[in-house]
Amino acid sequence: MSLVLLATAFLLFVTLGYVVKCWLSPFGDCRKCEGMGHGFKTDRKGNTKRGKDCRRCDATGKRIRVGRWIYNRAARTYRAGTR
Repeated sequence: MSLVLLATAFLLFVTLGYVVKCWLSPFGDCRKCEGMGHGFKTDRKGNTKRGKDCRRCDATGKRIRVGRWIYNRAARTYRAGTR
């Protein structure tokens, strides 16, 4: 088995795995707040307190995956073009 064929098979496996992940779970944890929906801050005593709501995910803690976003955009463009 040549190295090019092995690399192609690996890339195809990774791509299909990501497609299945986007299909089964289109939302992932927000990268900024790590899925919490808010940040943390400390008071003067050093105790941890709840911070402000995350602006990136609107305090839901979830974001749409890049692959799902691309699929949604392509499907919307296709539907608009076939009407």
